[in-house]
Amino acid sequence: MKILGIIPVRGGSKGIPGKNIKLLGGKPLIAYTKRSIDESSLLSKVVVSTDDDAISKVALDLGLDVPFKRPSSLADDQAPTLGVIIHCLDYFENKGETFDAVCILQVTSPFRRRGMIDEAIHKFSSSGADTLVSVLPVPHEYNPHWIFEENEEGFLFISTGDEALISQRQKLPKAFFRDGAIYLTKSSVIKERHSIFGEKLTYILGDPKFHVNLDTLEDWDEAEKIIKKINNS
Repeated sequence: MKILGIIPVRGGSKGIPGKNIKLLGGKPLIAYTKRSIDESSLLSKVVVSTDDDAISKVALDLGLDVPFKRPSSLADDQAPTLGVIIHCLDYFENKGETFDAVCILQVTSPFRRRGMIDEAIHKFSSSGADTLVSVLPVPHEYNPHWIFEENEEGFLFISTGDEALISQRQKLPKAFFRDGAIYLTKSSVIKERHSIFGEKLTYILGDPKFHVNLDTLEDWDEAEKIIKKINNS
């Protein structure tokens, strides 16, 4: 299976200014994703998609490939990631190169265990799934069968539509949330369905001890704590 790895990084971050190349534990944030890529033998090609010259320079200095500059229309904070992915696929198709699937690697979820990318690709390839995402278990107190929503009259109802709450924690079905570290999707799903999610969705578990999704300065502080744990382990 021929897989294109895409690292989508734009300039102009508001929550954490310059976060994609901001130093975390003495290294640019994007360097942590580069380390995960270096551990993989199953990615056919990896590119950085960015609109920012400073990010491009740091990426090139790290040995990453930046074959084009992302169009400004795909660089604001409202631009969907799907458009960025299609732009990458179209770029290579125009050069006569196609890929069976795309692996999206977000630098804002920087901590992946060793070999996680290839582990994900192995499962994705063997499962027959359209999409694979890395996930973490939802704590039982936030399980959707225990979550309420409010109706128009101000009364609460169980978000799953169940008529009654599941009374025992042990009987709750497993639930997961995306941790943001890895997305794998067939190129045909992306191009034909205009979605990164196909009908058949599988998953790989991340590591809750090292999970962080960098959006705010508080998240950044948490990432610094995780780096210290990693360095002391």
